[in-house]
Amino acid sequence: MQDTPGTVAVLATGGTIAGTAASATDNIGYSAAQLGVQALVDAVPALAGVPLVTEQVAQLDSKDMDFAVWATLAARVAHQLAQPGITGVVITHGTDTLEETAYVLQRLLAPAKPVVLAAAMRPATALLRDGPQNLLDAVTPAREPGARGVMAVLAGTVHSA
Repeated sequence: MQDTPGTVAVLATGGTIAGTAASATDNIGYSAAQLGVQALVDAVPALAGVPLVTEQVAQLDSKDMDFAVWATLAARVAHQLAQPGITGVVITHGTDTLEETAYVLQRLLAPAKPVVLAAAMRPATALLRDGPQNLLDAVTPAREPGARGVMAVLAGTVHSA
């Protein structure tokens, strides 16, 4: 897919936001990192008209994040940020190590464009899942002119790295 102005790159790493459970009422006994990036994007109808490029960078429970994954993620973020049509990057991530990832990316990249992490406290199959709204909310600052640096968006609140 060719990048167009205003395009957001969505990089997925797994986590609860991509988790599934056998029952919609099970918010505890789920398996993290089961759904791919396209399934996460497809769960947000409001993103249908937004130009996106997607990439599955990792597929793990964020408690299993390590330096090798951080290095790969940083390289992919840097690659996307270097594309002239990309206005920002959104990373779907687990909450266990979200702040560590935000810190690492800010320190390594000091990005001049926005890099926004989105996560969830309930799996994608939950009756009241929070991932789709958090993903939608993360795309907004990723497209905001003048936005820069690494941040996380959860429950409608923007947090700096």
